[in-house]
Amino acid sequence: MLTEQKPLPSRYGPRTTAEEALAGRDLRGKVAIVTGGHAGLGLETTRVLSNAGATVVIGSRDRRKAQMAVAKMKNVEVGQLDLASPNSIDRFTNEFLNSNRALDLLINNAGIMATPLMRDDRGYELQFATNHLGHFQLTAGLWER
Repeated sequence: MLTEQKPLPSRYGPRTTAEEALAGRDLRGKVAIVTGGHAGLGLETTRVLSNAGATVVIGSRDRRKAQMAVAKMKNVEVGQLDLASPNSIDRFTNEFLNSNRALDLLINNAGIMATPLMRDDRGYELQFATNHLGHFQLTAGLWER
């Protein structure tokens, strides 16, 4: 069966900015985790969430680089997270769980693409391990929050 596609009735479109999407929303007291929140779309996501008042926890492989990218932002924390490493994911998850904070938003943004054939510690192809398995493990670990 073929179904004609139609735009959803919303005030958002292909040119909607992040600020427009969050306009009028007060996120003070909310906590968000953004994987890869220090570069590209993740950095823009971090910036807008922070400006709306949320506390943003960034998971990054390169903690120093991430800290430099968000140094002027308020309410932003950086944690060590390598989504290709199950041990790193567990450490990041446990650190967050031990903070006893609620998690209001989980934005699984980080990813890699077009890498040469490489494998993670478990033997899975690296892009699949990072972009899918890593985020799955992170989400499952944080689910209770």
